[in-house]
Amino acid sequence: MYCISKAEPKVCSLEGLQKERDLIKRIQPNAEKYGIAEVLLISTEDICVAEWVQLKCKYGCKRFGRSWCCPPETPTPDQTRILLNGYRKGLLLCGSGKNTEFYKDNNQKRRRQVRVWKGTIAIERQLFLLGYYRAFALVAENCALCKDCLYPHDCKFPTDRRPSVESLSIDVFQTLKNVGKIFQISKSINEQHNYYSLILLE
Repeated sequence: MYCISKAEPKVCSLEGLQKERDLIKRIQPNAEKYGIAEVLLISTEDICVAEWVQLKCKYGCKRFGRSWCCPPETPTPDQTRILLNGYRKGLLLCGSGKNTEFYKDNNQKRRRQVRVWKGTIAIERQLFLLGYYRAFALVAENCALCKDCLYPHDCKFPTDRRPSVESLSIDVFQTLKNVGKIFQISKSINEQHNYYSLILLE
């Protein structure tokens, strides 16, 4: 497991803090349009990578080995650690909703997934245009752009293709704890549940 708990607070200039506030303010309207209620700037030191996460993919999801956005096509835990070492900051995108179709594989569930997916990509694009040319999105849940992925044949949507947070072995729960984000696990499809995307920023 690779978890770095929250580092000692760093001295930030007022100018730096204002820049961060302005950035969040600029992307918030775009986020809300796609059902993303909160955007948090976090340190990549708080992102937890753990080996067990890909075990959940391999032994708990039918998309393993059948999607361009899932393992083993996505980076290994060690490759993810190297990737994160090249970034200092990221954006945690937080949304919530109720989805009674959660365990079903139907168009209603796909529409919800695609909305969040496209929202994350739209924010990545906006950040690129704002000068954050290294911005790279890691999306919530699994890719639902196609009902059935064409893997291993060519992807229909290569410009929108991004790995999910979990496919990079990121322990979302520990990451949330590291940044002081309170959460609870939904126990019923009738309860409100949260979803989280990440955008590696700079």
